Amino acid sequence: MSEEFIDPLDVAIWGAVLVGSVVYWLKDRAGSSSSSSSSSSALTKSITSTTSMSSSIAAISKQSTTPVVANKSKKTRNFVQKMKQTDKTVIFFYGSQTGTAEDYASRLAKEGSQVYRLKTMTADLEEYDMNLLDTLPEDHLAVFVLATYGEGEPTDNAVEFWEHLVTGEDLPEFSAGNYQDPERPLSNLHFVMFGLGNKTYEHYNSVCRKVDEKLTNLGATRIGERGEGDDDGSLEEDFLSWKDDMWKAVCDFVGIDFSAAGLSGPRQATYKVLEYTPEEVQQLTKIFHGEHHENKISVGSRPTYDAKNPCSAPISVSRELFAASADRHCLHMEIDIAGSGITYQAGDHIAIWPVNAEDQVLKLANVMNLSAKLDAVVTVSNTDPASTKLPFPVPTTYRTILRNYLDITAPPSRAFIGQLVPFAPNETSSQALAKLGEDKEAFRLQVADARRSVATVLERILGQNQTIEIPFDLLIESVPRLQARYYSISSSPKAYPTSIHLTAVVLDYKPAVAPEETVYGLTTNYLHVCHAHLNKAELSATLPKYDISGPQGSFLTHDHVKVPIHVRHSNFKLPPNSAVPVVMVGPGTGVAPFRGFIQDRAQDAKNGKKTGATVLFFGCRREDEDYLYRDEWDELMAQLGAGSRVITALSRQPGVPKTYVQQSMKEHRTLVWDLIHAQGGYFYVCGDAKNMAREVNHQLVEIAMECGGMTEDKATNYVKDLRSKGRYEEDVWS
Repeated sequence: MSEEFIDPLDVAIWGAVLVGSVVYWLKDRAGSSSSSSSSSSALTKSITSTTSMSSSIAAISKQSTTPVVANKSKKTRNFVQKMKQTDKTVIFFYGSQTGTAEDYASRLAKEGSQVYRLKTMTADLEEYDMNLLDTLPEDHLAVFVLATYGEGEPTDNAVEFWEHLVTGEDLPEFSAGNYQDPERPLSNLHFVMFGLGNKTYEHYNSVCRKVDEKLTNLGATRIGERGEGDDDGSLEEDFLSWKDDMWKAVCDFVGIDFSAAGLSGPRQATYKVLEYTPEEVQQLTKIFHGEHHENKISVGSRPTYDAKNPCSAPISVSRELFAASADRHCLHMEIDIAGSGITYQAGDHIAIWPVNAEDQVLKLANVMNLSAKLDAVVTVSNTDPASTKLPFPVPTTYRTILRNYLDITAPPSRAFIGQLVPFAPNETSSQALAKLGEDKEAFRLQVADARRSVATVLERILGQNQTIEIPFDLLIESVPRLQARYYSISSSPKAYPTSIHLTAVVLDYKPAVAPEETVYGLTTNYLHVCHAHLNKAELSATLPKYDISGPQGSFLTHDHVKVPIHVRHSNFKLPPNSAVPVVMVGPGTGVAPFRGFIQDRAQDAKNGKKTGATVLFFGCRREDEDYLYRDEWDELMAQLGAGSRVITALSRQPGVPKTYVQQSMKEHRTLVWDLIHAQGGYFYVCGDAKNMAREVNHQLVEIAMECGGMTEDKATNYVKDLRSKGRYEEDVWS
C-alpha cells in the first residue's frame, strides 16, 4: 500500500512544535542579560532555520502542477459565522443514514442557487454547533431534511442535535441568552422541514415531526408545509411534489417572484473532475483505492470506528445455514473484532460496507465511454469555495469511484434521468429519456419498480454497445454515495466477546413488473462471494462477480477475507432485570437478534442469575431445509430452565397445515397473556414490517381482547401502552 498522505498543515504543526520546544528549552536556561542575549540569538537562528525549511516546502509545493486535491480550509463549527464569511443566506441541514436525505439536501441547495438565485450551502448536522440556531439572522433560512431511522430514532449524524433539542431539557439552552421572551428563544428563526420515513413503521417520520413541533414551540416560524416522504410508497415522488409548493413559500419569504424564476444559462456543476497526467501520478504520495476515509496519524489512542471510519475486520467463520435441497442460501458469518476496540450488545446492528458488482461497474463504464480509462487517476473538488466536504476521498480512479463510492446499482432518480436529455446522442434516445424524466408512471414501471440500475436503463434506451457522453461530475452529483447495509447482530458479547455474528439470506428476485430481470441484493451477494472464497467453493457463473480484494489487495489472502464494518448501537434491548419474562417473535432471519438475546440470558443463568421465562416464536418453511440454528436451541433452552422454549411455525412442511408465527401466538395465547400481562414481561418482534409485524401486533390486540376481556379500543390502547413503556419493541425492515 502506498504511504500515507501528509498535508502541509501537518508540517506546519510539527514546525510550530519544534519552535515551541526550542523556546521552552532556551527559556529554562536564560539566567542573565548576557544569557538572554545569547538565547535571543539562538532563538533567531532557530526561527530562521524553521522558516527556511517552511520556505523550501512552499517552494516544492509551488513547483507541483498537479490538480488541487481538496479544499483544506479550516473547518468551523459555527455555521452562522461560516454563512457570513461565505455570503450564504440559506442553509440546508441534513440528518441522513443511507445518503438519501443528504442527496435531497444537496439537490435542494443546487436548485435554490441555480433556479431561484439564492445563496445556499449544505451542512451535516453533526459538524456544526446547533445551539447557535438562535443567532441565525431573521432574514436567513434554515432547511431541515431529516430521516427517521429504526423505531423513531434519529440518524447517527443527528443524534447530538436530537438530544439537545428534543430529548433533553424542556427548554434547551442556546448561545445568546437574554431573550425578549425566554420561552421562545428561536423567535428569529425561519425554517423549512422535510422528513423521510416509512409508513410500515410504527413511528413514521417521527423525527421531522418532533423537531418541527419543538422548533415551533420555541418560537421559530415554519415556511410552507412540512413535507413527508414515504419510502414504502414513492419517496422520490413525495419529495418532488412537495418541493414545488415549498419553493413558492420560500420565494414569498425572500421576496422573489416565483413565476419569473427559472433556469438560465448552462448547467452549474457542483464538482470539478480533473485527470492527472502519468507524470503527475508519479508525484502523488497517496491514491485511494476504496478506503472510506483519509487516514490520520493518531498518537496514543485507538481509532474510533463508526460510519465515517469503518474497521476492516476478518471473517473468521462462514457457513451455509440452509440445507442443500433449499432453493435459497442463508449465511452465518462470524466477524473477528479482537483487538479492534469495537464493543457491542445483543440487539445492536452490524454495518457491512459492500462494493458494487463488477458487471455493473463495467456496464456503466461502457455506456459512458470510460472503459479505456477506468484506471486513470482523478481528483474531485467543489466548484463552490465555501464547500469543504467531498463525496469520497481523492485522488482516486474512475474504477474505484464506480466500484466503491457510488451506489450505481440502485435505480436512478427521475430528476437525474431528466437531466440526461441534453446529452442524448440522437433524437430517439432524447425522447425516451425525456419521457422517463417527465412521466411518473412510465418511470415507476420501467425504472423504480423494475429496480433497474442507471447502466441498465441507459443500455435499454441506447442499445447494446452505444454510448452517451455524460459529464462525470453530473454522475457524482446525482448518484448517492454507496452506504453500509445494516444487519441485526445474532450473537451476545457475553458468549462471544471477540466476534460478531450475522445471519443473512442471499437475496435475489424477479420484479413483478419486469420478470425478465433478476435483482440481486448488493451486500448479501457480496458476502456470498466472500463466503465462497473462504470455503473454496465455486459459485454459478450467472451470479454477479465482486472484487473482494479491498484497497491494494489488503482485504484478501488465500485463507481469509476482511470486510469493512462498524457497529450501530440500538435501543432494541433485553429488560435490565434478567428475571423478567420475554416473548420474542422472529420468523426467518428475524430470529437473528433473538439468538443473541437467548445466548445473553443463558450466560446469565450459567452465572447464577435468576432468569425469567424466555419464549421464542420462530417461523420457517420446512424443518429439513431452513430451520435456522435448530441444533442450538435445545441446549440453550435447557440452560434457561423451565418455562423457556421455542415454538415453531412451519409454512411449507409436507403433511402439516400452513402456519405462521401470528397463528402460533393465537394457539398459545394463554401463555403469551400470562407472561406479558400477569408477569409483566417484555414483547419483541423482528422481521418484515409491512406484513408480519402488523399481523403480530393485531394478534396481540386479539389476545388482550380474548384473554383480558377487553374491548377492541381498550385492547388497542393496552398494546400502545406496552410500546410507550418500552415493553413492546420492534426491529423491523420493509
